[in-house]
Amino acid sequence: QQTINIAGIMEDSIVDGPGLRTAIFAQGCPRRCEGCHNPESWAFGTGTDMTVQDLFWRVKKNPLVRGVTFSGGEPLMQGAFLLEVLEGIPDLHTAIETSAYASPDLFRQVLKRLSFVMMDVKLMDAGLHKHYTGVDNAVILENLRMLCRGGKPFVVRIPLIPGVNDTRENLEATASFLAGAVSLLRVEILPYHKTAGAKYGMLGMEYRPGFDVDAPLRLPLTVFENYKIRSKIL
Repeated sequence: QQTINIAGIMEDSIVDGPGLRTAIFAQGCPRRCEGCHNPESWAFGTGTDMTVQDLFWRVKKNPLVRGVTFSGGEPLMQGAFLLEVLEGIPDLHTAIETSAYASPDLFRQVLKRLSFVMMDVKLMDAGLHKHYTGVDNAVILENLRMLCRGGKPFVVRIPLIPGVNDTRENLEATASFLAGAVSLLRVEILPYHKTAGAKYGMLGMEYRPGFDVDAPLRLPLTVFENYKIRSKIL
């Protein structure tokens, strides 16, 4: 029987999508983003293994819960399991928090079974994206384009990092890419917090991000307003 390796479960979440829901945090992430707030989620296989039936029981045991969100790490790393779970909970509102760093075929299959998508978008420039996250962004942008052309409600989340992706050039390129996406509800800005560094010491890791953690963040939200895109700072 298939299992999923998870970092944890929050059974009464109100911040991982609409309404009261269960949030499942998958273990493992293919990216190594500078300044990552969740380095404990990087290594695959270090979490707890759960079967489909285990997960169904956890999701459905509270009758007040109306939805489930798959987060991480990167839930698309365990795509086959994710598809199996989504097939078994058609009565629930289903959402995903993802970087969309996955094959377009898998992303398309998962998308069909979801109610809502929260997608992390960091950098539009391919070279800078590879430098700061460790991976190319071509497939990410292909999947984002799929979202923009489709009818699935989605939110774009931008973890804003000083001197890295808070430039007007990057946000202008992001807004231009998203312009006209009819199912885009809003862009959410998540400002970088220096407290992220505390986790690294607890994990025996050195925290040395390739940017100035004390630099002030630029928040040019008018960029999105100019493209008639709703935006908010979380």
